[in-house]
Parts: sequence; C-alpha cells; structure tokens
Amino acid sequence: MTNTKYIEVDPANTPLPQLNQFLLGSVSPRPICFASTIDLEGRLNLAPFSFFNVVSVSPPVIVFSPNNSGRDGTPKQTFLNAKAVPEVVVNVVSYAMVEQMNVAAAPWEHGVSEFEKAGFTPVASDLVKPFRVAESPVQIECKVIDIKEFGEGGGSGKMIMAQVVKMHVKDEVLGEDGKIDPFKMNLVGRMGGAWYCLPDRDSMFELSQPMQHTIGYDALPVAIRESEILTANQLGQLSGLLGWPTEDEKLGAIDFLEIHQLVDGKDVRDMNDSAKQTAAVALMLHNRVREAAALLLL
Repeated sequence: MTNTKYIEVDPANTPLPQLNQFLLGSVSPRPICFASTIDLEGRLNLAPFSFFNVVSVSPPVIVFSPNNSGRDGTPKQTFLNAKAVPEVVVNVVSYAMVEQMNVAAAPWEHGVSEFEKAGFTPVASDLVKPFRVAESPVQIECKVIDIKEFGEGGGSGKMIMAQVVKMHVKDEVLGEDGKIDPFKMNLVGRMGGAWYCLPDRDSMFELSQPMQHTIGYDALPVAIRESEILTANQLGQLSGLLGWPTEDEKLGAIDFLEIHQLVDGKDVRDMNDSAKQTAAVALMLHNRVREAAALLLL
C-alpha cells in the first residue's frame, strides 16, 4: 500500500465533464429508474435515470434524480412533470428492454411520447396518473413526497423522493419461495461513460450479512494477518467466522486435505506457516472456511 499512487480530485477546480466521469465511474454499477410521469395536459413522459435507489422500507421510499442537462443546464421534463403532477411510476429495466430504453433517453421535444418513440406499451396505473411500462418486470407506483434541488446550473441534481403506494411484480420473475429471483429479473446496471453491466450466474454471488459479532480481523494471529499468500477477501472470510474452530474441526480439516489429496501426502502438523496457508487457500476454494481456520491454528 505504501507504493500506491493517487490523483487528487478537487470538485471546485475540476471541469464538469471530467468530474462527472470520476463520480459516475466510481459509484457504479447503479440501478436504473425508468421513470414514467405525466404533465397537466395528460402528455406522457418516459426517461431513464441511474441516480436512483431505495432509501426506506417503512415507509417505502424511492429516490431518483433527473439532473439538469450538463450541456445547457435545462431541467428534465421528468422533474417539471413531477412538480406539476407529483406522481411517478418507477419501472425497472431488464436486459430484454435496454435497447428500447436507450431510445427513450434521446432528447425528445416536450410533448413527444417516449412510449411511442421507443415502442413501449403504456398500461394504466391503479393509484397514480402516470402509466406503467408493460415490458418492465416490476412497475412501482409512487406519490412524490418531496423534491430537493441542489442548484440551477448544468449537472445540478433535482432529487425526487417518492413513496411507494403499489407494486406490480410479474409472476415470471418470482422463485418457488415467492421472492424475486435475481437471475430471472436479469436487470442491467449503469456504469461510467456509455457502459452498462449485466449480472449473470458467473458474476453473482451470495454474501450473508453477519447477524452477530464475528472473530474480527484484529483477533487473527499476526502470521495470518501479514500473510503474503492469503488474499484480503480470504482474510475477510476468516475474520467473519462466528467463533474459533473446535478440536473436532481441526481433525476434520486434516481428513479433508488428506482425502482430497491437497497436501501431497505431507503430514499437515509438520507444515510451516506458508504451506499451511497454501493448503488453507485450497480449503477455502472448496467453501471449507472453518476447516481452513482450523488448519491455520494447528
């Protein structure tokens, strides 16, 4: 870490396009809010925004920000509509609809329906005036409860806070347990520049949040913490254990290594620290984290 080089970015002295690239390239991937709004004359608007997230479950609140144009500072029609008619439908974006979504992102004139231009199907909502996007796997009807404006110039944020009043979730994205299946959702995320990402079975993984105190990194023996073999993620796995391995688990680690021939016939007890750490890596690659910890403590 001592040889790591950084550049320093001072927002006050960084041109807006460059600052935009640093911010959006760093905070990514981001979910996409495909926001459907309506003006006082009943004209529909549909636009995607990646400054978007859920910020509360009780009450259920979503925020997204249709920033002013970075080119000329003009406010987005979504923002103007939400002020005039404080309702919005947030439609999530799956890979099957991302190219059409991109068409809707073009700078169409006010009054032009992005539903028509992009070929989306408008569906009447139950509790709000804006229409839902039939092609979206989840459509979220919301009431705007507040709008926070951060400035008037190009790139200035207009954060819209909206309370969820009804969700429409397609059966096809639910798993057998009745919960949303991330693999079936196939959602896309926005990254820096023109880049998007698509999670798949090779890139997705589960990481359970600890519900009680773990061993912690600081409690690991110095030889383990300062290992040049174990990665930071592997040290994190060891730190996340809920307790130290038992004697039975130590014996189990030895048996597993010998049965799977991961130690080349060597006596595990006679290994030096480097050899134990190398064997521990092999155990963790087999999801045997407790056995790996047991081996390291032999």
